[in-house]
Amino acid sequence: MPPPVALTRDRDFMKLWAAQAVSTFGARITREGLPMTAVLTLGASPATLGVLAALSYGPAFFVGLFGGGFVDRRHRRPVLIATDLIRAAALITVPIAAWMGWLSLWQVFAAAALVGAASVLFDMADHAYLPALIGTERLVDGNSKLSATESVAELGGPALAGLLFQLLTAPFAIAVNAVTYLVSAVFLAGIRKVEPEPAPVAPQHWVADLTQGFRVTWAEPRVRPLLVMTACNGLFGGGFAALYVLFALRTLELTPVMLGITVAFGGLGALIGAGLAAPVARRLGAGPAILIMALASAASALLIPLSPAAPILGMAILIVSQLLGDSTSVIHEVLAASLRQTVLPQETLGRAAGAFKAAGGGTMLVGALALGALGSLIGVRETLFIAAAGLAVGPLVALTSPALRRVKVIELDAD
Repeated sequence: MPPPVALTRDRDFMKLWAAQAVSTFGARITREGLPMTAVLTLGASPATLGVLAALSYGPAFFVGLFGGGFVDRRHRRPVLIATDLIRAAALITVPIAAWMGWLSLWQVFAAAALVGAASVLFDMADHAYLPALIGTERLVDGNSKLSATESVAELGGPALAGLLFQLLTAPFAIAVNAVTYLVSAVFLAGIRKVEPEPAPVAPQHWVADLTQGFRVTWAEPRVRPLLVMTACNGLFGGGFAALYVLFALRTLELTPVMLGITVAFGGLGALIGAGLAAPVARRLGAGPAILIMALASAASALLIPLSPAAPILGMAILIVSQLLGDSTSVIHEVLAASLRQTVLPQETLGRAAGAFKAAGGGTMLVGALALGALGSLIGVRETLFIAAAGLAVGPLVALTSPALRRVKVIELDAD
């Protein structure tokens, strides 16, 4: 067979890539924007930020319960476009409410929940759509390119966000993100490749869909430890999601611009990781690379609560953590996603993604609420130490899987 066409010459993939580039750039504005709005405009407490994080990431649990069969039974591109439009509509309500003088924590909570739910459904459909668009033989390359775009967005997005929040205030800066989702929908609508008809899936109750997603995932010994890591990372990552912005702004006394620049270095680390995913997999083997990079990412999180309460030095240590943590976690994520897309049956990818979203979202919901409340009781720094230590649990459990350790080349597993 002739070698596959380079993805940079594939017009439809380039449109998907452009759509993702625009929307992820804006999403980085919202990721910091909603917590900043809560902290700087509405005076949120640690427990309140725990609720906000739970509403942002918790929808992964509920959409994961219902969305897998929904994605597998229909064309995926219309789902991608619809979720972009939903996110744009939800976000534009925040600056409108601020302009009218009606903005409240309830408004921010509602926007976070709607955007979180739509984003999860988008991710599930995107995960299932990519193999149909480019073929399984180009998945590592495709996932690396998409991850690189997310890294560039994180590199520039938070720095721009910090500037926009300082100049326009956070609620009005979020309007920029609403526009990016509209532009993303336009790019997706321009894809011309005819999507294959979904494999026949008999209508069944959502419980059966979810059960099948978990069953097909758990039955594959190379994917099973990835599900365990997802659940553990959600539990303790929820604590970081709830408290990181508060820790940086109040404990370390970073300004919004300083925080934006700090997070942008994470984008640089992620960009490096996206470029290194394939070479690291070739060097270490895909399975060992997934495990080693997950452990390294967890270890780098310990630097965050070690940061001193001095803006410049604290910012410097956070930057080191962002560089190390994001580069290693992206290598892990690119390889783990590619492994799932190749070894699981294509017609079950939506339901399998639903199982992952439900596992990660459910534990993140619990972690955000529990660790957010714990931060109010024992302190933000102390709680971040607990969360950082907990992030190592998933990779350590996954190390016991001989099937994952033996995976060397992901492309060969697709044959």
